[in-house]
Amino acid sequence: MKFSQMPYERVDMKQVEAEYKRIMEASKSARSGEEQFAIHKEYYKLKNDVQTNIEIAMIRHDIDTTDEFYEKERNFYDEILPLIEQYDTEYQKILFDSPYREYLEQKIGKVSFKNIELSLKSFDEKIVPLMQEENALSSRYSKLIATAKIPFEGEVYNLSLMRKFQTSPDREVRRKAWKAVSEYFLSVTDEIDEIYDKLVKNRTKQALELGYENYVELGYYRMRRNCYDKAMVENFRKQVKEYFVPYANRLHERRRQRIGVEKLSFIDHEVYFPNGNPAPIGTPQEILAAGQKMYGELSPETKEFFDFMQENELFDVLGRKTKRQGGYMTYIPNFKSPFIFANFNGTSGDVDVITHECGHAFQGYVVRDEEIREHLDITMETAEIHSMSMEYFTYQWMELFFGDKKDDYLKMHLEDSTAFVPYGCMVDEFQHIMYEKPELTPAERKQVWLDLEKVYRPHMDYEDDAFYSKGGFWQRQPHIFGMPFYYIDYCLASVCAMQFKVMMDEDFDKAWANYEKLCKLSAKDFFVNMIEEVGLKSPFEDGCIKELIEKFE
Repeated sequence: MKFSQMPYERVDMKQVEAEYKRIMEASKSARSGEEQFAIHKEYYKLKNDVQTNIEIAMIRHDIDTTDEFYEKERNFYDEILPLIEQYDTEYQKILFDSPYREYLEQKIGKVSFKNIELSLKSFDEKIVPLMQEENALSSRYSKLIATAKIPFEGEVYNLSLMRKFQTSPDREVRRKAWKAVSEYFLSVTDEIDEIYDKLVKNRTKQALELGYENYVELGYYRMRRNCYDKAMVENFRKQVKEYFVPYANRLHERRRQRIGVEKLSFIDHEVYFPNGNPAPIGTPQEILAAGQKMYGELSPETKEFFDFMQENELFDVLGRKTKRQGGYMTYIPNFKSPFIFANFNGTSGDVDVITHECGHAFQGYVVRDEEIREHLDITMETAEIHSMSMEYFTYQWMELFFGDKKDDYLKMHLEDSTAFVPYGCMVDEFQHIMYEKPELTPAERKQVWLDLEKVYRPHMDYEDDAFYSKGGFWQRQPHIFGMPFYYIDYCLASVCAMQFKVMMDEDFDKAWANYEKLCKLSAKDFFVNMIEEVGLKSPFEDGCIKELIEKFE
């Protein structure tokens, strides 16, 4: 079904509550594993019905954040999502304590039961009001960023549409664009500080209510870290500091020489060529058509997937002033439809949507007929391998998007991917410090960011900018506000995707077969086991990053 024709109906919480209670009572009374699993399938149907309406409402709200109807729906879901989580937790406890657990484990897998264990550790009815407040604060930040109005050169732009000016080949245009964005953030930095301060204190209170020392442990449970812990992440960041940062610094020095500046400034951030970064040729419609040709040639499965997305209006990628910032892939269960949301702005980021977000969507599409819902419930570091690896698998088609600037794009993509890993680790370490020291003041938080910049991005010079030089860059990063501890997943996935790049350079068909295998494994096993099964090394393993950097160098 086309997205515009998908019917929407607000979730009726009375009906939902009654259905949860009916399923829970039936599950408790089951007389065999077979009977309990049959009831579990009714739970799948309930979850799919609820999730379908929530996804449709959230997408339509993001498409136009000024739409009053869907803004009310979003606010409604901010209120009821913690209640639904409460019912889920109660139901999962019945499964967890089932006398037929051995049979259920054979059906839905050991990973599912580990995830249930983490869910039970991260939720209690008494923190529902705090979770509702947390959702409202997160939505307040999102709206503030989405509705930014930035006057520039006689027009008014949002943050997404400013990016093309911030990476302009003309350094003066860049300087003015960065100043305009900086002035916007300066005008709202106190409000963002207030929102974040409340979020840190709220999440800390949730953790203390549940008996944890601070939010870090609770945050890990919420992110379903089911096969690695804080110490392993710390060791990963240590290797990044040791090997990735010096490598990235060497690439930044090459970039400095290439763009012809005496010293890199923050206004040169993400600028790779003196005549401008390679931009896609053609209209957004032509970019989508090039994507259709590329996926038509990559494999029979990718052809079928992309045709399905196009036929059913499952892309909303045009940048508009009232649209939420950023991009994502989500999934609408009852229509077995991935959906891609983005803001095309005339930069190479538009093509990254056709590669990165389509990597997510392709994985969702190939497992759309999976009966066991838990097998679709992938953790984020696995999900990001699907997307980041697709960026590399599509390298040979980049001429369709960039013409004779294809080689420039590939050079930029490789350098940008490398520079990202230290940045992602910096975001992660920043969040660990924030939740280990929730008493920090806004000024102290900004100082922590500046100190981390010296370690992870020593090339960044914010000159005397009134916002950035005071440590405000992190306020642009939505994950810090809405999805704490998510960002390290991108870094772990980057290292896995780069290993796929090395593998495909040696044997493309073998690498693609392993990639498809990973997509189809979905969430049937733990992250560390699955990557090993498809021929990759664990990013946590000592020596993994050193070896990778040697090959990339």
